[in-house]
Amino acid sequence: MPAITDQPLPYVDRLPERAVEAVTLVVIHCTELPDLATAREYGEKVLYESGAGNSGHYYIDRDGTILRYVPGTRIAHHVRGRNADSIGIELVNRGRYPDWFVSGNQTMSELYPQVQVEALRVLLAQLRREYPNLRSVAGHEDLDTARVPASDDPAVMVPRKLDPGPLFPWDAIVPACGLERVRA
Repeated sequence: MPAITDQPLPYVDRLPERAVEAVTLVVIHCTELPDLATAREYGEKVLYESGAGNSGHYYIDRDGTILRYVPGTRIAHHVRGRNADSIGIELVNRGRYPDWFVSGNQTMSELYPQVQVEALRVLLAQLRREYPNLRSVAGHEDLDTARVPASDDPAVMVPRKLDPGPLFPWDAIVPACGLERVRA
């Protein structure tokens, strides 16, 4: 079992509960933020009347450290339309930060360190043991294909979500995890 440190978000008890049998999908994200501390700040922000915010269930730092912000028996807000049946895993990675929607900044250049990828593989194996109906894996970009006007030129449309991005090593993850990759 991987070493997982529990660091529940302040509003975790406000998130709806669900049975482990409800989980069928894991969604891989990257934080698109500079570091884990900034990701935590974003996760703690209250954005909804319920008193909750946006967050993945698990965060994996660049050094392979795994943190659990939300238990899998709670529904976290991490992907449009698929929160009720999925677990969100956030990999710390700059992505397009800080100019997510600038038309000329749509290339992601930070590689995923091997130790982070290995921690993800170990976590996925653990999740397969914990969630009997877990069958699929997707990237955030696979499920949220919306495009938005670029912040520097509203005539240009850019992806709303581009994570985990083109540098994510799907070939090292999918065959090893035993989950089927799905797309919208």
